[in-house]
Amino acid sequence: MSQDPPIQIVVFDVDGVMTDGRVTYTSDGQELKSFCIKDGVGIKRLHDSGVRTAIITGRISPMVERRAQELGISHVIQGREDKLSALNELLEAVDVSVDCVAYMGDDLPDLTAIKAAKIGACPSDASSAVMDQADWIASVAGGQGCVREFCDFLLDSALVAVHLWSAPVDSAPVDSATP
Repeated sequence: MSQDPPIQIVVFDVDGVMTDGRVTYTSDGQELKSFCIKDGVGIKRLHDSGVRTAIITGRISPMVERRAQELGISHVIQGREDKLSALNELLEAVDVSVDCVAYMGDDLPDLTAIKAAKIGACPSDASSAVMDQADWIASVAGGQGCVREFCDFLLDSALVAVHLWSAPVDSAPVDSATP
């Protein structure tokens, strides 16, 4: 994990990373998810430093779109089980090399993307296969502040490319639906 080249984009899975992995349904069938507010502060700190962020998730949920909009994450790819393929499409669209990517995931669908990224990370309750391959493991579980902890680690370690862009980050969405 050298500092050269720096991280330019941080990509997050949702279920099990930004949330605790549980899905709750209301009596009328609406899906509910809970997100950690502290994680949002970490993501905003990355944006303030000029680092782009993205979401790649296997499920499709309006809650993910809403949370991404609240945080200024416009690169949202949903409904993709092949996370590495989705990551490669994202990187081509934003013209960033995989050597400049940090990826945080928690389970087997994330494993190839975690291994491909310059820095692969996971929450403390990730699957053992993911934990075995991760470069960095949070001290807390998914949905409990692991994203904030990872953002702080990247910023405090000077692993990110600070102020690379003069334009606002995350200005062009890649995809927000299934392929």
